[in-house]
Amino acid sequence: MTETSLEKAQRKFEQAKAALDAIKARENAADRKKDTRRKIVLGGALLELARTDKDASAMVTKLIAGLVRDHDKKLFEKKEKTEAEKASVSAAPEVGQ
Repeated sequence: MTETSLEKAQRKFEQAKAALDAIKARENAADRKKDTRRKIVLGGALLELARTDKDASAMVTKLIAGLVRDHDKKLFEKKEKTEAEKASVSAAPEVGQ
């Protein structure tokens, strides 16, 4: 069966639409990557500034305290040994004695 001019135009239209959708998807992915990179760079700069600037340190502390998701809060918890772990390490004999 021979393809009519209408069917041929419809097929070309669908192909062009698919190509356009693919280009839009690539651009959206690139924009998301740039946005993520900006957040990482800015966060690193803020944390570095907070090491030497009291106001920036207070702001970082305030921002962390304002986090609501437990998953996000855990990223900023300091790993501290419990008192029992500290005691067992200090009571342990040194190697070679």
